[in-house]
Amino acid sequence: MDESPSRQEDEDLSSSSPHAVAVTQCDSTPLLWRVEDLRSVRSQGLVGALLGSLPRTPRQNTRLGRPLLLLPEEERLLRERRTAAAAAAPPAADQCEGGVKLRLQVQQHQEEQERSYQEQSILALEDRKSALLRAMTSSHTESGSGAADEALRGRLEGLHRSFTFPRSAMAVQLSTARAGLSYCPEARAFLQADGPIRGQDKSCCTARYQVFKDLRGRGFYLTSAGKFGGDFLVYPGDPLRFHAHFIAVCLSLDECLCLLDVLAVTRLGSNVKKTVLLCSPGPDGRVLYTSLQWSGMV
Repeated sequence: MDESPSRQEDEDLSSSSPHAVAVTQCDSTPLLWRVEDLRSVRSQGLVGALLGSLPRTPRQNTRLGRPLLLLPEEERLLRERRTAAAAAAPPAADQCEGGVKLRLQVQQHQEEQERSYQEQSILALEDRKSALLRAMTSSHTESGSGAADEALRGRLEGLHRSFTFPRSAMAVQLSTARAGLSYCPEARAFLQADGPIRGQDKSCCTARYQVFKDLRGRGFYLTSAGKFGGDFLVYPGDPLRFHAHFIAVCLSLDECLCLLDVLAVTRLGSNVKKTVLLCSPGPDGRVLYTSLQWSGMV
């Protein structure tokens, strides 16, 4: 990568969705809950990480859902874009119009909930029928099970009349992260965080954000790289279609780095087939990149 100044962010505010993204702060953790918010940030090239799971299948990593956990840098970029858009936007519409829009949204949500309940009721009934049919099939293979077979057939015939699907059993998505949900003041104080775990000083957070903004402005997608020993994983396109090409490590220009740390992260990058980038924001706003690749030791 060259060291030329980054081009303007992808059409910046002109490409930003007019939809207002509602970021919920759980202590210092930014979360997104609404589907339209997830769609909006994804259209802006922000990825995040899904945390929620269904009560019946908790922590199934292939089926995670809302909420979406944002990186601190993603949340800050959204906040800056929202501030800039608010400054350039015309005066707000009449409050009465906003109230009517809110009531329509509430009504639409209630209708969607009712439709979802009806769909889940049908699916639950079909699931119960399938279970009874499987039990009847297995009973046919056993000798002397005529009474049990008649009982199962009676339950199957009366299922339509007796089956009820409680609303409390509807599939809902819950956050599996409990940070900030405790009523104990000591627990909340312990979980409170003002910045990323790595480096609590503001200079480190500023460097990370400058690197994030610069790489995003170049068209790359970024996610957290904690398990790879870096700050960001850098993708050439949507992470659903591409593998990461780089592991970005954010450093200030005057920060000393131990040679063993350089060897360790470079070796790790070689093992996972990624190039390590040392990213250092300069005083003029430019970000300098140094690529590291493992070629062996003498």
